[in-house]
Amino acid sequence: MSGPQPANIVVYSTVWCPDCKRAKRFFGEQRIPYVSVDIEQDPAAMAYVQQVNGGKRIIPTIVFPDGSILVEPSDAELAGKLGLQAKAQRAFYDAIVIGGGPTGLTAALYLAREGMETLVIEKAGLGGQAGITQVLDNFPGFDEGISGAEFADRLTRQARRFGVEILQAQEVSDVSPDGQYICVTTAGGGQYGTKAALLATGARYRRLGIPGEQELVGTNVHFCATCDGAFYKGKRVLVIGGGNSGFEEGLFLTKFASRVDIVEFAPQVKASAILQEKVAKRSDMSVTVNHAVEAFQGEDRLQAVVVRDRTTGERKEWQYDGVFVFIGLEPNSNLVQGLADLDPYGFVRTDGQLMTSLPGLFAAGDVRLGSTKQAASAAGEGATAALMIRNYLSNPG
Repeated sequence: MSGPQPANIVVYSTVWCPDCKRAKRFFGEQRIPYVSVDIEQDPAAMAYVQQVNGGKRIIPTIVFPDGSILVEPSDAELAGKLGLQAKAQRAFYDAIVIGGGPTGLTAALYLAREGMETLVIEKAGLGGQAGITQVLDNFPGFDEGISGAEFADRLTRQARRFGVEILQAQEVSDVSPDGQYICVTTAGGGQYGTKAALLATGARYRRLGIPGEQELVGTNVHFCATCDGAFYKGKRVLVIGGGNSGFEEGLFLTKFASRVDIVEFAPQVKASAILQEKVAKRSDMSVTVNHAVEAFQGEDRLQAVVVRDRTTGERKEWQYDGVFVFIGLEPNSNLVQGLADLDPYGFVRTDGQLMTSLPGLFAAGDVRLGSTKQAASAAGEGATAALMIRNYLSNPG
């Protein structure tokens, strides 16, 4: 059936549809640009969806630039449509890297250069958190900065050039010892054996854990300005978190939003002096400290942000079109709970060789206890982990 030929992927959806949120989250995680059209706000879009689906309003209905259409697709179907490799070529590898951020990709290219068969498994976009950063200003060698997306693309190409095999949109569901080997299982049912595995799963943005947050995540509550900032052209947004991330992402959001305000729980912000100066010079930004965000009101859309002045105890309701949360990171270490030693916050403990308490299982980057949460040091830990894995494989005893 003929229809519009979009330049980008178009997701016909509604704000309340769980499958729509999942599909849009998939595109966001893979850093695939798309346009979201709310059929409840666009009669022509509603009519088109009904036309495509035999009179039924089935969502998400996703139209691709080649004119093809997927209706209520699974993540696996989306991955197949985008040409993402879902199954590895071998059953056994010298080393398997779980996570395709700067740590994992750097480790993989070092291992592959040593002649080792290396597999990287990544459930989201390659490049990790660095890949969704607007600009990397402090990565050595890029004197004028480099966009996170370009950095991620370059690192991915470099790893592939050395023969690294990469599975995308594949989540590892289990890691378990099997005699002298480690078995890595994906949610899609793939099972791969290895002599050494590297956990480079990074960390995720911490959530507030307040009423209304979960219901509005992906609608008006976000954790990535680069991914979702463009949805707020000419609108008012609130950034929660007064650290470097909050200030950096807030400054980026001014490219779209007409007003960007930052709120910090503590009496003082933690952002660097340079970032504080940049924000202070802008008339379209403000910073409020010593305020606790306690709830988000609204079912399908954000209606109010409930905050409390920690000095006076006064309860307030602020009006914003969207909220971006940047209050720190939590390690993605659930995969090895009960398998390797973790600290009370979930970060993975390692020895001087970056090996965990399970022989053959290494950890590096943001998931590791003691890491510095910087892209440059993440890459450095990846290189170190690769050398430690090489030594381990040369002297397994």
